[in-house]
Amino acid sequence: MKPIQVGLMGLGTVGSGVFHVLARNQQEIKRRAGRGIELAMVSRRNLAQAQAIVGDQVPIVTNAREIIANPEIDIVIELIGGCDLARELVLEAIAAGKHVVTANKALLAVHGTEIFAAARAKGVMVAFEAAVAGGIPIIKALREGLTANRIEWIAGIINGTTNFILSEMRDKGLDFDVVLKEAQRLGYAEADPTFDIEGVDAAHKLTLMSAIAFGVPVQFNKAHVEGISALSAVDIRYAEQLGYRIKLLGITKRRDGAGGIELRVHPTLVPAKRLIANVEGAMNAVVVQGDAVGTTLYYGKGAGSEPTASAVVADLVDIARLHAADPDHRVPHLAFQPDALADTPILPIDQVQTAFYLRLRVADEAGVLSSITTILAENRISIDAVLQRESRDGERQTDLIILTHDTIEGRMRDALQSMQALSTVLAPIVSIRKEELA
Repeated sequence: MKPIQVGLMGLGTVGSGVFHVLARNQQEIKRRAGRGIELAMVSRRNLAQAQAIVGDQVPIVTNAREIIANPEIDIVIELIGGCDLARELVLEAIAAGKHVVTANKALLAVHGTEIFAAARAKGVMVAFEAAVAGGIPIIKALREGLTANRIEWIAGIINGTTNFILSEMRDKGLDFDVVLKEAQRLGYAEADPTFDIEGVDAAHKLTLMSAIAFGVPVQFNKAHVEGISALSAVDIRYAEQLGYRIKLLGITKRRDGAGGIELRVHPTLVPAKRLIANVEGAMNAVVVQGDAVGTTLYYGKGAGSEPTASAVVADLVDIARLHAADPDHRVPHLAFQPDALADTPILPIDQVQTAFYLRLRVADEAGVLSSITTILAENRISIDAVLQRESRDGERQTDLIILTHDTIEGRMRDALQSMQALSTVLAPIVSIRKEELA
């Protein structure tokens, strides 16, 4: 059977990884796909840099549209990044009847509904395993391995930069700013790390997983997003003393009683005994709760040239198999397929239900705790534990730490406002959500 022809748009870190993996594992890939997968053309604006990677093995063009115009090419890989040009090129490839593989989570999180609809109308596939958690096959797990399950919730460490920073803060007792500079020096964080440290990158990925799991359109604009830049080393230390670790989690949950789906990214206390709490450094992990299978965990490298290339090539193999089975391209769509839940709303953060860790710097005097517990009770928030730490002789101040049971976020916001207004509360209250993940 003739090898399926592939065009690669973008020959940067991931693109070069795709080239090397395809070349190195050619026979293994052919065996698993049932046919060869051949790079017919690559594009990169800098011709000399492209030649340094592929030599004379593959034709190189500087205009990515030449790949789309090539009638011999069956699949287009989009690895140029960004949103505007990438969106144009992906839609043009779909209109030309070509399947698309992409690692561009920002593109799909923002424009995915439009792109998937265009692909469905044209009868081609848009595959994006590499867009979420790098080399971890989480999209395939949700789409295929767990297809018999009603997914209840997903929680994931899906940004390696933030996980590295939080691991270092816990291990070394350092503050965020110090560890960020070290992460940048080591190459774990970009010169402008905003998308990572403020949770945007994780929210892009979570949006895609939520769409697959629950059959809803991608709705990045409705995700609640918080990063880690405001976290303090003292809270990481207190969490550890209480048997928890703080991770930046992407969480999406089905809330039948509330008639919606939670979609949120934020720092979260997780019990130290949970496997995901022990994911350290730049590694990623995703926990999925299904009604039949129970809890499953997926762990691995979330970024990097060849881990991400592994996911890209896996998508190529999937498409090659289906393309061979149906040359007319009328094959199952690989992205989300709207179902009965398509109109299910994303819940606003005020309606999210979770437990909380609170740290209050208070005056060390009688009646303070009573005032605080009264406010919590008035807002129907029950207390799980209360601890007092770090009494300061001479200053008559202490840290009061409260763990709550699950409550509605809106109630906690009202309670925090009332507690902050107390004259005995001497600094801004720290609140961090807490999840048992069980």
